[in-house]
Amino acid sequence: MTDTTASSSSPSAEPVLRRRVAVTGATGAVGGRVARTLAAAGVPLRLVVRDASRAPDLGAADVEVAVATYGDHEASVAALRGADVLFMVSAAEAVDRLAQHRGFVDAAVEAGVRHVVYTSFQGAGPDAVFTLARDHAATEEHLAASGLATTVLRDSFYLDVLPEFADEAGVLRGPAGEGRVAAVARADVADAAAAVLQAPEAHAGQVYELTGPEALTLSEVVARLSAVLGRPFTYHPETVEEAYESRQRWQPEPWQADAWVSTYTSIASGEVSRVTDDVRTLTGHAPLSIEGLFGGR
Repeated sequence: MTDTTASSSSPSAEPVLRRRVAVTGATGAVGGRVARTLAAAGVPLRLVVRDASRAPDLGAADVEVAVATYGDHEASVAALRGADVLFMVSAAEAVDRLAQHRGFVDAAVEAGVRHVVYTSFQGAGPDAVFTLARDHAATEEHLAASGLATTVLRDSFYLDVLPEFADEAGVLRGPAGEGRVAAVARADVADAAAAVLQAPEAHAGQVYELTGPEALTLSEVVARLSAVLGRPFTYHPETVEEAYESRQRWQPEPWQADAWVSTYTSIASGEVSRVTDDVRTLTGHAPLSIEGLFGGR
């Protein structure tokens, strides 16, 4: 990664550490790790959170806390005013998530933010098999039209949550067939984002695809989870119809059921099978494998 911090006499270097970065999702796994990394590097921060009492104590001098939600335009403008760079973690899954994203981007423009680093999704596109990836594509389009400098981090499915796909008996059920997924650890996404946020101008206009070190079938996933976690996991392939039926016990709204089932059909389609070296390029270290992530538990 290019070093843009040079000496204090360089007029283009000093603002890197003086530029205030607004971080959303600071109470979560990705945003929280990003905030901790940037605070340790001396980057001035503003943590944009729903509840100020839950904001992490980073032990750094130049950390501000602002309260806003993506759906509250006035509060978002106030929270972002004075920040030069925004780390925008995608909102929680919701039927109106795209509207929330568009409104928050508009608030960033109004507040005077100059650069947005956005967590999108691998394979984002208007016709993506994974239905939520279509929202990400539309958000990327809105960012492109906003006039803001942007950097897009297209993350694969999170490696951390693969065990949570299983039911209480350790069974992963879904229509993934023998498709493969290049799932990425949240820590690697956070490290990549932190690297970009410390020198955002070097990454303006770039789209990075953040993946794990390999693409695995769910049969391979369960075998390796069983070995490293010491409890049994199995994969039970379903048809699309069976997948919708088996999820009815949670009575999901139609958009949510589509998202759950298309998680698996996107794997079957090959949409999330591409493996890239972008994590290593941005962070200088290899992405975590299943064993690397879960081996210490």
